[in-house]
Amino acid sequence: MTKSELIKQIANIIGKPKVLELSRILKAQQFALHDLIDITFHPDKAIAFRAVWILENVFLTEPESYLNDLHYMISRFGEVRHPGCQRHYAKIIMHITDANTPESLQLKLQEINFEPVVEQLFDWMINPRAKVAVKIFAAYALFNLKDSFPWVKEELTAQMEFLMRNGSAAIQAGGKKILKSL
Repeated sequence: MTKSELIKQIANIIGKPKVLELSRILKAQQFALHDLIDITFHPDKAIAFRAVWILENVFLTEPESYLNDLHYMISRFGEVRHPGCQRHYAKIIMHITDANTPESLQLKLQEINFEPVVEQLFDWMINPRAKVAVKIFAAYALFNLKDSFPWVKEELTAQMEFLMRNGSAAIQAGGKKILKSL
């Protein structure tokens, strides 16, 4: 499948079964992850959203297969603008920074400057227009990065306490869990 063929496939509404099918096809064809990442920045936000949904499924099933693409994905992180895309990118960062990620991935991540990612995650947390899921995934990703950036712990604590003042049930639940773990 080519990049333009994939864009055609996701130009119309698709559901989870189609996302999983396309993810399987792209993995089997060894579709270039760079190209999939690029589609997540498509000017049509619906296409961008469907592409990042596929990216999440492709990448997170076997992140070790994409170690060579990791730097590129992280380098584009600050460019994510669509709220739906923010959700999926924050979720990917949350998963790849988890303590239980494979050692090969952890070693590769040490080669990448994560400071711009940390700053972007905090920007999403404090943005009043950011969706709740974006804020929660960003908070969990920041929690995972607290040992690499000692200042994150204090800032994350302050942000979670602030968000929990008037936050939704999801913010309350996530905030309590994160604050307890901090």
